Amino acid sequence: MENNETIDALNKLIVINNDRVEGYKTATEETDEGDLKILFSRFSDTSEKCLAELNAEVLKLGGEPSESTKLTGKVFRVWMDLKSAITGKDRLGILDSCSYGEESALMTYVDVLKESGYELSAEHRAMINSQHTWLKADYDHVNAMREALEVE
Repeated sequence: MENNETIDALNKLIVINNDRVEGYKTATEETDEGDLKILFSRFSDTSEKCLAELNAEVLKLGGEPSESTKLTGKVFRVWMDLKSAITGKDRLGILDSCSYGEESALMTYVDVLKESGYELSAEHRAMINSQHTWLKADYDHVNAMREALEVE
């Protein structure tokens, strides 16, 4: 795979992680619930870790890491739904929005691997798969919290 194509693929992942960082920072500021502040901070930290790796790889390839977000359209609505749920103190709504946002992030990773997975270096595929596993753990945590609320 040419460097430019690899850089583009990695930048797609940078953008979705930028979205997660910004979204969860906003959510942390909006909620008064301590456990959710901790959760959102942890999720933001996951993306910060991903970003450090992704940015380093893009720079190593001679590219410029994306600083943008996709907080438009569908992704923007997720964060606005989350903000609305927080201000309304709707814990299940908050977790539903988080789950939807996490699904979007996971799908971005899956899409990048489908679109360019065989052309990425083995090291890049391993890094992307590892990061996908971290995001999946966050997704699973949110869904476990949702299911616990639904049982009550």
